[in-house]
Amino acid sequence: MMARAKPRTKSTKGKDIRAVLARFWYPRETLLVVAFLVPLGLGGVWGTWRNLCAGDACPSIAQISTFQHEQKSIILAHDGQQIDEFGFEARTPVDVRALPPHVTQAVIATEDKRFWQHGGFDPIGIARAAVGVLTFNYAGGGSTITQQLARNMFEDEIGFERRYIRKLKEVQVAIDLERSYTKEQILEAYLNEIYMGRGYGFQNAARGYLGKDAVEMNVAEAALLTAILNRPGRYDPFRNPENARSRRNLVLQLMADQGYLTQEEATRWKAFPLPESEPEDDGSTAAPYFTEWVRQILDDRFGDEIYRGGFRVITTLDVGMQRAALQAMEEGWATIENDARFRHPLYADFDTVETFPGQTPYLQGAFIALDPETGNVKAMIGGRDFRQSKFDRARLARRQAGSSFKPFVYTAAITTGIPASYVLEDNAVVYPQLDGEDWRPSNFTEEFRGPMTIREGLYTSTNMIAIKLGWEEVGIETVAQTARRMGIMTPINRFPSTTIGAAEVIPLQVAEAYSAFPNMGTKVKPFPILRVEDSNGNVIWEPQPERTTVLDSLPTRIMVDMLEDVVRRGTAWRAVRETAGLPYAVPAAGKTGTTNDGTDIWFSGFTPNLLATLWFGMDQPQPIFDLRLGGVATGGGQAAPVWGSFMRRVYEGVEADEDAGVPAEDARPPLLPVPDAWPIPEGLNAVLVDRQTGLLASRWCPADDQYIEYYVPGTEPTELCDRSSRRFRLPRVRGIR
Repeated sequence: MMARAKPRTKSTKGKDIRAVLARFWYPRETLLVVAFLVPLGLGGVWGTWRNLCAGDACPSIAQISTFQHEQKSIILAHDGQQIDEFGFEARTPVDVRALPPHVTQAVIATEDKRFWQHGGFDPIGIARAAVGVLTFNYAGGGSTITQQLARNMFEDEIGFERRYIRKLKEVQVAIDLERSYTKEQILEAYLNEIYMGRGYGFQNAARGYLGKDAVEMNVAEAALLTAILNRPGRYDPFRNPENARSRRNLVLQLMADQGYLTQEEATRWKAFPLPESEPEDDGSTAAPYFTEWVRQILDDRFGDEIYRGGFRVITTLDVGMQRAALQAMEEGWATIENDARFRHPLYADFDTVETFPGQTPYLQGAFIALDPETGNVKAMIGGRDFRQSKFDRARLARRQAGSSFKPFVYTAAITTGIPASYVLEDNAVVYPQLDGEDWRPSNFTEEFRGPMTIREGLYTSTNMIAIKLGWEEVGIETVAQTARRMGIMTPINRFPSTTIGAAEVIPLQVAEAYSAFPNMGTKVKPFPILRVEDSNGNVIWEPQPERTTVLDSLPTRIMVDMLEDVVRRGTAWRAVRETAGLPYAVPAAGKTGTTNDGTDIWFSGFTPNLLATLWFGMDQPQPIFDLRLGGVATGGGQAAPVWGSFMRRVYEGVEADEDAGVPAEDARPPLLPVPDAWPIPEGLNAVLVDRQTGLLASRWCPADDQYIEYYVPGTEPTELCDRSSRRFRLPRVRGIR
């Protein structure tokens, strides 16, 4: 049997090691080697240090001294309310002097307890960190706040070399920072530069995690953000609440250990709850399509500077009107989707979808409101959900105009001398087409009413009158040129169907074209920016309104009166005045629009001081309502009430009504004063005429059919109306076959 080996004891182990060392331990030789290597090592370190930043390897002191933080550009509504911000990085600088003391105390206690004593590099801190690592006892990081700032500020210059080289560069830059800046400046830069998961700096983090400004944070909240800056993903309070709580409490304990808090205070703040839910979006998302338009304009003009230069961009947006537009459009979407004839997917079914690569499957819409005098865009909605679809339907979507195109036909007629009392026959017509097929248009009601004035043809939106007026009386080329001159830049085909809205138009261009009406012939280009200021408050761009006279004032005033009839007695009367409740005291005019089978529905209307255009439809053109279930969506039925609801909110405000579900906090004052009606300008002649014949009123025609018509001098009727049986006279009617 083999003898069992004796286990080695500590003493035998020590003897063995000493025996091995004794074999190689020659005191004199060893001392000589040490005497040679130590100076050599120190010299190497010194040489490396001296040559570390040779040339442009590190940022110079001059670079550091002139360093400016990239600042986001702030986007403001016309009243100065912030609505968005642009930047390569989510960064909003904050003045360290404005922060409560516990914010900086939490950071210093956790990240660099000797911040006020060292000169950028802290050997004691490094030693403490090393001991902490070896003993598995947290004692703070080895890099000072200044070193971390150097790494964040000059990441490219410091580079990504071997770790010890990178650290040496970091130390050298940190020392230069300490020589160039005060401690307060360094701390402020750090608090604004550090990545916090939801943007850069404590201000963005406070908004993103807490829904408040950094200056409003209490001790526990300051400790939470300090915890997050260590590892934002690991300590996110909404995704890893236990990790966040543990790390926050460690920060609070460090504050107590270093005398910033008493132990009792630290214990009390450790019990403070974490934020339960993520902050809701603020006003920055109230008008995403609008601010994206602003961004594109600024990017074209200023390039990358708009993302880093800290510009102040004062826009034309009215937050109150934007809110009113959103509320009105939401009502419109809900009304359509709740209709039994709506058989498309509902928006609510897709509320968890991030994005659609193309068209959305649910009902969409667009809305533009602008000041007709200046073109300032007051509200804009380019779609239902910017997160899901970035496509801006207000500025880019081309959709058939339907009857909203008819005012261009009538404007062409009035400006060429055809009076509003001109009579045409509402009857069937046939037009041969280039493909050999006949086009047989019909009215929406599929009925014909015989002779009527073109005024009545407009406010009843009678297709046959518009077709005959535009194709036979005025000529389609004149119609197309009138629409182009007023602002419709999309292609306009020279077909009879163009007169009733077969052409595709863009909502924003429709609004521009309609602006010529309340301005009595002068159109104005819609634009979203009032001025741009640099970071010092200097105005660097102040675009001026683009106004162009496109129509004579007298015929335009007649057109306005005709479009007022649409709201007084025509296709939009009930929707605007009764359903939406727009007071009769508010002068209003406009035109409904409906395409074949109710695929696109429109309303474009205006008051003397506000204009709005809206559209509803599916991204993939198709009837909004299922035709098998009877009836189609119409501009008068579904679009005009939304326009009226918006205008009512603008001119009446919103009163608190608990019974109606309007709490006091949702009450809003009027946004605009009710304007006076458009005056009748000198030069127009007011004449009493017969509604059926368009001739001068007389005792031989019913008094109930008499009304005041306005004429450009020289276009008035000269014959008396006579509908009596004794004379057997018929009205002069164009278009009778």
